[in-house]
Amino acid sequence: MTTPHLSKALATFVSELKIGDIPQEVIARTEDLLVDWFGSAIAGKGSRPVETMTQFAQNMGGFNTANPGSAEILINRQNSSPFLAALANAAASHVAEQDDVHNGSVFHPATVVFPAALATAQTIGASGEDLLVAAVAGYEVGIRVGEFLGRSHYKTFHTTGTAGTLAAAAAVGHLLKLNPTQMLHAFGSAGTQSAGLWEFLRDAADSKQLHTAHAASTGLMSAYLAQSGFTGAEHILEGKQGLAAGMSSDADPSKLIDRLGSRWTIAETSFKYHASCRHTHPAADALLQVMLTHHLKPSDIDKVETLVHQGAIDVLGPVTDPATVHQSKFSMGTVLALIAHYQFAGLQEFDQHFRDQAICAFRDRVTMILDPEVDSAYPQRWIGKVKVYLNSGEVLEGRVDEPKGDPGNTLSRAEITDKAMRLAAFSGGASPTEMSAAIERLWNIRKQSKIGMLIS
Repeated sequence: MTTPHLSKALATFVSELKIGDIPQEVIARTEDLLVDWFGSAIAGKGSRPVETMTQFAQNMGGFNTANPGSAEILINRQNSSPFLAALANAAASHVAEQDDVHNGSVFHPATVVFPAALATAQTIGASGEDLLVAAVAGYEVGIRVGEFLGRSHYKTFHTTGTAGTLAAAAAVGHLLKLNPTQMLHAFGSAGTQSAGLWEFLRDAADSKQLHTAHAASTGLMSAYLAQSGFTGAEHILEGKQGLAAGMSSDADPSKLIDRLGSRWTIAETSFKYHASCRHTHPAADALLQVMLTHHLKPSDIDKVETLVHQGAIDVLGPVTDPATVHQSKFSMGTVLALIAHYQFAGLQEFDQHFRDQAICAFRDRVTMILDPEVDSAYPQRWIGKVKVYLNSGEVLEGRVDEPKGDPGNTLSRAEITDKAMRLAAFSGGASPTEMSAAIERLWNIRKQSKIGMLIS
């Protein structure tokens, strides 16, 4: 019996994908995700790690030459090569912690797919439809690779940095019209460069922005190299010394081609409502539910127990006394303290209050407890459960089965637009007039015969 060549099957599918193959509601969802990503990319302006990486791109790219390139670096309005623009925009779009997430793969697709796809589309003069189909290709590959690598992978590796290389390669490869063999080689080159470890959280290091920048740019590079005849491992995912062999103990190869062509994983992607790690969102929504239902004030609460999955403990557990705004977004206690005091954990709440005495005092009264039901449902479902212990001695329980932003509790287009406008206003990355015009162009991306600059 011949073992199916799963990497090849996935490469062939995305290479041959056409807009007519994709349901209209999936294309519309892709437009939603594009606008949502754009807001996060603009929100990166002013962030020290992002500005550092953008300056690196500028130093490497020779912006003062006669032909700087046709790809747009969004936070500084400079043009560059597609490689460096993808790098800079991917770093920018992950720092606000507002970019999308796919639950089952625990993967942030937009921040690696759209920077690489946009930079390539602008460079080669692709159409809006071309960009959308390429994005679908990137999401389908990245999500499926994340699911394939499993929970053991995520315990140590940041899936957005690892699966993200293949997602970016697929998106760019589709724009470059790679044939199935070339796409398979692009996967091989992307997979061998997969990287990203969670250790940075313990030190409040800047690595998370490097993970997305590296994934988007190396995925792009892998596709361009494949176009030029460069070869990569043909069994990079399931091979004896491939990704799963080195990075997972529970890999499930069937996930790579699960209902390929009928199950559109991009439609399962969630928007992020709070400006924090997605692992905090279910508990945040459950706490807010309890507080609003019972008209509680923070001073009424003695302590909060969050009932969580193991992945939340693995990622959030090391962050006990956050030293930076970004690290505080991975502190369950900080997020719930902001929810208790402000009913929202947004960019301004983190920026202005994460070190407030009242926030820190509440933070230290929040604990995480592994819950069998929540853990068994994860990662397909992210259930939020909390126990709220009042000073009166009463114990209240809250539960949310679909956090705000999940497909069953999604954001409307008006809410997506408002979110993007808030992100731009917070960072100063674009004026309201500029942002409104850019968002309007993105909502009508299907009509564009050639992708130009988003902010000019």
